[in-house]
Amino acid sequence: MATDPPSLRVLFATPAYWPALSFGGPIWIAKELAEGLASNGHPVDVLTTTLLDIEAGRSVRGRVELLGGARVHYLATPVRYRWFGLTPTLPLELTRLPKPDVAHVFGCRDPVGIAVAAWCRLRRIPYVLEPLGMFRPRVRKLRLKRALDPLLSRPGARGASLIVAASELELEDLADLGVPQERIAVRPYPFPPPRPGRTGKLRRQLGLADDDPLVLYVGRIAAGKGIDLLLRAVRDLPGVHVALVGPRDHKDVAALADAASAANGRVHVLPPSTDERPLALYGDADVFVLPAESERENFGLVVAEAVAAGVPTVISERAGIAGLLGDSAALVVRPEPAAIREGIDRVLRQKDLRERLRQGGFEVAAANSTAAIVKRQEELYRRTLAS
Repeated sequence: MATDPPSLRVLFATPAYWPALSFGGPIWIAKELAEGLASNGHPVDVLTTTLLDIEAGRSVRGRVELLGGARVHYLATPVRYRWFGLTPTLPLELTRLPKPDVAHVFGCRDPVGIAVAAWCRLRRIPYVLEPLGMFRPRVRKLRLKRALDPLLSRPGARGASLIVAASELELEDLADLGVPQERIAVRPYPFPPPRPGRTGKLRRQLGLADDDPLVLYVGRIAAGKGIDLLLRAVRDLPGVHVALVGPRDHKDVAALADAASAANGRVHVLPPSTDERPLALYGDADVFVLPAESERENFGLVVAEAVAAGVPTVISERAGIAGLLGDSAALVVRPEPAAIREGIDRVLRQKDLRERLRQGGFEVAAANSTAAIVKRQEELYRRTLAS
């Protein structure tokens, strides 16, 4: 008679955790994995900072909360630099915790993850590293990151029993940076449950009618995200509106304002949603576009949210999720205005295409539910312990 495998005590290390929603997708990924593992009977401890966003969250006092079955240790964080939080009580907290069977480190440059990875190596505890698309230095302080990586982040990668990539694209990137492919496992991010239907919330906010064509982008509004490509593409699509939802990089606000003015009021820039997760926004869109340009997206969690809402998507080939969706659930295009424009135009004009992409998206979302991804993660932990 087959018996269930024994439960695993799992330790998470992450630079921020729920409710630090301004840190974006990684917060949801860690939370859903931790709570999914806990609901499957695995004791989970999460070590994190008290940071809430890029400016708030410093604290001289820590606390422990039980969230979704996981014990979350918010360590006192009196000092910070951007999203790097220094937690002086971390060494003491590690001595108090029961020894884990396996650890899971999210990110690759923050002090919490670096310290926990070093502690695991010292204690001979196997750990999984999930870089979250950050292994290759990008965006800011590139010279400093390249100088410090050999001393700080690369030892953590070398000591990891397994490195988790969210897509084949991220696997290729890691291999290109010298990580042996046999030490990399692909495990996508969880998709929300399929939930078709419009709410009207976004259209009312924008003052649009039900039949006004609406293209949606959700994510950081900054250089390298391909937003300029999207705006140039839509400029030649009469009557089509674009909603850009997300935090703005102040360096790019002026250029964005000029582009919005040139579009005769058809570009709408909105701040990030204050909801727990802006899932209600997606269903109001006719097309969701992720036009990733110079920055390769290791996955593209917003696309997962869009397809689960039944929204046809046009995505750049630079997004890792493109390989998972394929032709059945998305139009994958080159990051060029003409290709993006053609993709949007096809979706708006072709009813059969919209329905095919919608149904394909639901199928991919169902196959990559939180329960399915948590099960996959459990398998990776057991593979790590068996090696």
